[in-house]
Amino acid sequence: MSQSTKSSLISCPVCNREFKQELIEEHVNKCLFLNTPEQSGCKRDSSFLKKSISPVEKRLKLDPVSTSKHQQIKETTPLATKNKSVNVDDTKTVPLAETMRPVTLNDIVGHKEAFGPGTMLHAMLEQKKVPNMILWGPPGCGKTSLANVVSNMCKESKNMRFVKLSATMAGINDVKEIVKVAKNEAQFKRQTILFMDEIHRFNKLQQDTFLPHVENGTITLIGATTENPSFSLNNALLSRCRVIVMQKLSVDDVLSILKRAIQNNKQIVIAESETCKEKKTEGVIPRIIIEQESLQWLAEVCDGDARIALGALELAITSRNTEQDVCTEGPAVISLEDVKNGIKRTHMLYDRKGEEHYNVVSAIHKSIRASDDNAALYWTTRALSGGEDPLYIARRLVRAACEDIGLADPNALVEAVACLQGCQNIGMPECDVLLAQCAVRLARAEKSREVYRAMRQCQRFLQETKGPLPPIPLHLRNAPTKLMKQLGYGDGYNLLHKEQSGLTYMPSGMEDVDFFKDI
Repeated sequence: MSQSTKSSLISCPVCNREFKQELIEEHVNKCLFLNTPEQSGCKRDSSFLKKSISPVEKRLKLDPVSTSKHQQIKETTPLATKNKSVNVDDTKTVPLAETMRPVTLNDIVGHKEAFGPGTMLHAMLEQKKVPNMILWGPPGCGKTSLANVVSNMCKESKNMRFVKLSATMAGINDVKEIVKVAKNEAQFKRQTILFMDEIHRFNKLQQDTFLPHVENGTITLIGATTENPSFSLNNALLSRCRVIVMQKLSVDDVLSILKRAIQNNKQIVIAESETCKEKKTEGVIPRIIIEQESLQWLAEVCDGDARIALGALELAITSRNTEQDVCTEGPAVISLEDVKNGIKRTHMLYDRKGEEHYNVVSAIHKSIRASDDNAALYWTTRALSGGEDPLYIARRLVRAACEDIGLADPNALVEAVACLQGCQNIGMPECDVLLAQCAVRLARAEKSREVYRAMRQCQRFLQETKGPLPPIPLHLRNAPTKLMKQLGYGDGYNLLHKEQSGLTYMPSGMEDVDFFKDI
């Protein structure tokens, strides 16, 4: 090798190998990616995803002159990070709902049909085999809690690594970076499990990013969504994942979670209202006493959302004067009235643009069709309480008046249209009684679907007709000009009843077709 060629080579600051000047930059980028400070042997830790290398450190690594300075930064960084984490832990307040997340599969409350003992998913998770799955359920039902259990399983296993992302903050580049690392980890027999929270926030094009990597096993995808996967996720992605339907937690399940949260705090006890005074006189006096009725009310009012229940419990406990002298004043008592006065029911699961929107309005229509006035009133009121557009409900009532009542009570349509106009004029909240009254009136009316069924029959007939549609008879055609009259348009037409006119009003060849008799 000539002296000029040797002088043109540049040594890599990471691995000390020599490369040409045009290749050194590409090599250093790869070398920095594959060689992190935490590297041990051939395996490397995935912590670089959480902590990226700062531009200063990159510059120091590339600068051979600054080796000693870089070594000093490298040695002092863990200590600074450690001290910083201690300070954060001292001041950071973790919400009660976060601290109560289950650690093992047996700690999960409810969902026995989805992944309870005896189910296929429960057996697979016990064997540390995680399938591709989409967790679909309302907020606070335990989707992230199940992912937390899988995360703890991965920590116990050397062949599994868990990565958590949220579609509200992450993008395609983050997913590509994780896939790149997962491919490298697969060489060392380590499986990457990616938990994507709120996966429905990715559009259909972004969701296609997961397809090849889920199919070839590079990553195992666990998606969590509150939207119906049939509408919000790609069919191709759904075919590669198992959809786990998670329902709202029952009152007993939420109550069990609240009691478990209190049992973890030795300064809080649960007591019946009449035994509160006895609890104060026991040897070990607690700081706070909460009545059983308070927990029961919280479990009932949270609408199956454990996160809201735990947040309300934490708010009730924090609001009490816990700094009082327990020896002299006794423990603070959280009664049912205290909880009701401080915490109001301020939410109801309802999505004006999602599946719940269509489900509730469908329930209104079907209750009217079944003549159940009580159910029609309930679903109408529930839709309005959830923030539904009153005009949308009114338009659906007009449809029900035509489709299900029809000619059995023609005045029903008149009243439904009047209800729609009234809602347009006065709006909410005054128009709520208009909708309630109209829904009850339609439910109690006589029902006739004769016209609706005949229309459907006619539509099917037109769709199934082969070839061109039959021409309109000449005597039924309009004849505004002299030429049309000469061609026979309107010739022979009279104003008599069809039984007396001697004319046919159906197209040629369809004289015997009767959509009302063929229903």
